[in-house]
Amino acid sequence: MVLIDTSVWVDFFNGTTTPQSDQLDALLGSGRVLTGDLILAELLQGFARDADYHRARELLTDLPYMDLVGRELALAAADNYRKLRARGITVRKTIDVLIGTACIAHGHELLHSDRDFDPMEKALGLKVFRAKT
Repeated sequence: MVLIDTSVWVDFFNGTTTPQSDQLDALLGSGRVLTGDLILAELLQGFARDADYHRARELLTDLPYMDLVGRELALAAADNYRKLRARGITVRKTIDVLIGTACIAHGHELLHSDRDFDPMEKALGLKVFRAKT
């Protein structure tokens, strides 16, 4: 399964063409696209127009879903944040550490366009989805 980060969904819904939004477009309908609680909340709160919100909400709630937060993942994310910080790396957003940690814990790939995930890939073994060319 491939968890799609908010950074990719924002580009997708805004019609912004990026390699990641193209990869998402290719993945939709494959049964491999996964979403989660943090991403749903982060993405859906950003819609200004009700019609866009409802359209996105319907699409997103039809996708496979997993809870990204819980006690064990919160503790693991704190550990991961501290591991990165000990290496001189500070991730800007706690939510990204939680998302990355959930992917690591469950063995899912992450499709993103957010530089905060790069050190998690290098230092923590986060699997990042990249389309086969």
